[in-house]
Amino acid sequence: MTATSLSKGANLPVGSPVVRAELSWSAGAGAPDADASALLLTAAGRVRDDGDFVFYNQPAHPSGAVRHLGKRQGEGVTSDTVEVDLRGIEPAVDRVVLCASADGGTFGQMSGLTLRLLDSGTGAELARFAMTATTETAFIGGELYRRAGQWKFRAVGQGYASGLAGLATDFGISVDEAPASAPASASASVQAPLSAPKPASAPAAPAPGRPRFEKDVERLPVDMRKRLSLRKEQVAVSLWKHGAAGVTARVVLVLDASGSMSFLYTKGIVADVVERMAAVAAQLDDDGEMQAWTFASNAARLPDLRLGELPEWLRLHVRVGELGLFRRSRRPRSGLAPGQLDMRDVGIQNEEQKAIAQVRDFVRENPVAVPTLVLFFSDGGVYRDAQIERELRDAVEEPIFWQFVGLGRSNYGVLERFDTMSGRRVDNVGFFAVDDIGRVPDAELYDRLLSEFPSWITAAGRAGIL
Repeated sequence: MTATSLSKGANLPVGSPVVRAELSWSAGAGAPDADASALLLTAAGRVRDDGDFVFYNQPAHPSGAVRHLGKRQGEGVTSDTVEVDLRGIEPAVDRVVLCASADGGTFGQMSGLTLRLLDSGTGAELARFAMTATTETAFIGGELYRRAGQWKFRAVGQGYASGLAGLATDFGISVDEAPASAPASASASVQAPLSAPKPASAPAAPAPGRPRFEKDVERLPVDMRKRLSLRKEQVAVSLWKHGAAGVTARVVLVLDASGSMSFLYTKGIVADVVERMAAVAAQLDDDGEMQAWTFASNAARLPDLRLGELPEWLRLHVRVGELGLFRRSRRPRSGLAPGQLDMRDVGIQNEEQKAIAQVRDFVRENPVAVPTLVLFFSDGGVYRDAQIERELRDAVEEPIFWQFVGLGRSNYGVLERFDTMSGRRVDNVGFFAVDDIGRVPDAELYDRLLSEFPSWITAAGRAGIL
């Protein structure tokens, strides 16, 4: 296999039976140390017991399939390596998450932070992922995961401000409190695992007074209300892990309606995405509402999504099962409910820049005292790279963070390259892609969705943007 340089969210198949995940960084003056580790997770996104955590204090998994090999130094570069024998991974294990913790500082203080995937037998480099960080003290660099009987590798690049303890407890690892005299480092805070896994015990985010919000939620069907409550709590945990507990923001949803999205609409995948994003608005937005747009050849604003009206909003504006939703038709335009779009006006091609421009106009014309988080979903086919880049570069000085999510394996053009683009005062864009978002557990989805937003808030505040 030829070595591949991956961007955040990208993935590739792994044909080598035994691989090494090598974390490396420049060992300059003042740079902290780092420790690599691995978590073996089931399909539920949790460890089975503490033996599924492989790190410096527990260097081998009971199965022998995952081993922490330790550090090496040379020519100013330090590396720490985990080896994974994919043939020996038990059937109950769905993925192996490749993690790291910083000792004596943050990952943002390191230079040349890179995760390489190597063939253990030949030493050949299979993939390389250059990562960027700010205040994180723990990091998920990548993951090895099963998909249709094939092992794949994904570049994740997700940081945790709460250190290795926050990362580990999120996946079900028991963490013993460090003695008061112990150094305040991520590595020191996790002792040898001693007990069965337990849920993460993040402090609850402050509950602002939201009488209308609570009343709206009571109008939902019982099963939807329960899902929303659980997901809202998970959003709060994800924000806490990234050092943003209690933060508020205006949440805007943008949905791709191009022709290639038809399958995702008719299978109910888009409806499920909207319901999961409603939990983000429930936690972040003071009134629990989301402004929403759809786009293809043209962009169009949808009616605001209010939590109490979620089932009806989905029925009117996602229209699960309408196979002709994206097809051109000569039928008379009749039977549309108030506020419901005729999708023929939206078209079938990809013009992301039009939706970006409309959201920017809305934010300028409707200023609020909190930042705006845009959750932008697309299945790719991006080709207006120059126009999209111009819109997003121009938006750097605006109080907006753009979180793009790719739904599948298509071309995402400039969106997946934006993280590494220079010439911006702050990084105002996040991107990751998933093969099948319906199979991504809520905890993982919210962690990835909210991993860069808190860092942007800090950077935008220092730059005077917020």
